[in-house]
Order: sequence, then structure tokens, then C-alpha cells
Amino acid sequence: MAPISHHGKKESKGDDMIKRSKGFSVGPANLPDGTYRRKVQKIKKDLIHKAKVKNSYSKLKERELNNATTTTPTAPEPDDAAAASLELHPERQAMLEEPTTAEPAAPSPKNQFSHEPKPRSRRPKSVPFEKEARLAQRRKEEAEQRRKAIEDANRQRQQKLEDRERFRKAMAKARTGGRNGQRKLGRESKLLLEKVQRVMSEG
Repeated sequence: MAPISHHGKKESKGDDMIKRSKGFSVGPANLPDGTYRRKVQKIKKDLIHKAKVKNSYSKLKERELNNATTTTPTAPEPDDAAAASLELHPERQAMLEEPTTAEPAAPSPKNQFSHEPKPRSRRPKSVPFEKEARLAQRRKEEAEQRRKAIEDANRQRQQKLEDRERFRKAMAKARTGGRNGQRKLGRESKLLLEKVQRVMSEG
């Protein structure tokens, strides 16, 4: 027997089920406060929102269908249809009234509504690790420049050492006495003049 409410009316089983329903639950009920609980609550809110939107959309669609059925245009009477068919559109009337001597406009070489396939502009093919390859190339070039600079500096240093050694030997040979023990001033002056010119050119 169905339970009797305090108002004296019998409650049906359907009413009892409606009162007992507590909505729906998403995820476990005993989650502690934190990330997972907030995520579950967010999912539940999204589901409720989607259900409300769907419900309102269905009501709106039903209302539109009802409006469309109530305001369907009735078929025109045969007399009106005949009169409408005899009337010409104003633009067509103007075209008919134009003089026939006017030359038709020359057709454009390419109709803008033609269905010819347009050539696609191809995008440049993306090279994987392009940025890294550019960086590696730049580093390689910089290393090559440094190596060349070091080689040039070593070559110049070697050249200077050889020049200094040659000059020292030539000076030693010029300072040694001749047959009678005198220094060869002509040779010595030439070497000194070369040294001064070299220093001036470097400076």
C-alpha cells in the first residue's frame, strides 16, 4: 500500500521516486578536497550545462517548427498566379527596352566563375632541424675562420723569426773584420737600412 502523506492524500510510486532522486554523481563520493575533486566537479558542471543547452535547443526547435506550421503560405488562387506570370521583372523589362544595336560586351578571357583548377602555390618543404643545422653551419664557419687566423699568425711569426735569424747572421758576417781586420761598413749600413725600412712599414 502506498504511504499516506500528512496532508491525507495517498502518494503514488512515481512521486516517491521523484522525491528520492538526488541527481547524479560523477566519480567516487569520498574524494578529499584537492585536484581530483575539483576536476570531478568541473566535469559534472560541464555535463549539466550541456544538458541544459540541449534541452533549450530542443524546445527552441520545437517552437520554430510550430511557428512554421501555423504560418505556412497558402497556395495562390489561379487568377493571381496567371497575373503574376504575365508580369515581367523590372530588370528584364529594361533589358528588352534597350536598343538592339548596342554591341554585346566582349566576353572576358577567363570567366571568374570557371571551374578550371588553379595552380596551387607550394609551400617550401620544411626541413627537420633546420635551425640546428644553421647554427652548426655558422659554428663550423666561425671555427674555420679562427683556424685560418691562427695559421696566419703562426706563419707571420715564423716569417719574422726567419727574417730575424737571417739578419743576425748577415750582421755577424758584416761585423767580422776583413783581411786587415776592419769592419765592412757598406754591408752593415745596407742591413741597417733594410731593418729601418721594415720597421717603418710595419709601424
